[in-house]
Amino acid sequence: MRLILTQEVSGLGTPGDVVEVKDGYGRNYLMPRGLAIAANRGTEKQVATIRRARDVREVRDVGQANEVKKQLEALNVQLSARTGEGGRLFGSVTTADVAEAIVRAGGPSVDRRKIELSGAIKSTGSHAVTVRVHDEVSANLEVDVTPA
Repeated sequence: MRLILTQEVSGLGTPGDVVEVKDGYGRNYLMPRGLAIAANRGTEKQVATIRRARDVREVRDVGQANEVKKQLEALNVQLSARTGEGGRLFGSVTTADVAEAIVRAGGPSVDRRKIELSGAIKSTGSHAVTVRVHDEVSANLEVDVTPA
């Protein structure tokens, strides 16, 4: 089955990519979640629009990506969350929370879909976070979660 990705899918591609996947994966997972649309002649115009939007958002080259990486790794990111007994959080810290904390710490605006958590952040303390700045460049930073 040929599909056009509308959002980034880890291990498959980025928005605007035309991919070939198994029928069940496309029909039961990608299309219902809005991650992809069926590829046909009429969707070529949509592909061009998606690619233009992606080009505007993405970091242009590796040199610029390395500058953004240096900015991110120099940050001291603090996040406060409601906690219960023993430092356990009510809920967990999401990638959107991390993206907001990066901006509050004075860093560049980062798309939440580019942030990878090593695991669910459900306790206070320091946690490792990876930000995919570019296909070839990733920034590793520490997020300190404190009780609110």
